[in-house]
Amino acid sequence: MRYVALLRGINVNPRSRVAMADLRALLEGLGHTKVRTHLQSGNALFTGDEQPPEQVASAIERRIADELGMEVPVIVRTAAELRAVVADNPLDVREPAKFAVVFLAEPPDREMLEGIDPAGYAPEEMRVGRRELYMYFPDGLRRPKLPPLLEKRSSMTATMRNWNTVTKLLALTED
Repeated sequence: MRYVALLRGINVNPRSRVAMADLRALLEGLGHTKVRTHLQSGNALFTGDEQPPEQVASAIERRIADELGMEVPVIVRTAAELRAVVADNPLDVREPAKFAVVFLAEPPDREMLEGIDPAGYAPEEMRVGRRELYMYFPDGLRRPKLPPLLEKRSSMTATMRNWNTVTKLLALTED
């Protein structure tokens, strides 16, 4: 089975540095094959035995903690799940660099999301998916309003990727 692992918060400051060669070696050490990384922001593609993605994510988190001494949240999707994320996008992608998907470890808390007034983050837009939030940031990703609002209201494991990265990861899974 082909998987994509999305690591949260690596290589954003000196304390969170993970070399992509180390990440590839770590994944290979877990028995995964055809391991490949994309960019320096914690995106890895690999093949492995069929297992629930949550189980694969937990194994990666434990190995990172054991080998690198870091607590890094990991979200894993199968290639088919990533294909569905792209196919099910409910928003128009006007500018791919300003469009993002927030990958969640579990289905979103719809009540919590309904409690956020869209006026508080306008002109940004958000739509809810199965285990994703689709977001458009017309003013760019430098100082978005929406992610901080979500972080204040939820402790759920999540990581965001822009649309260009999401679609490139999908293309790489299908190579």
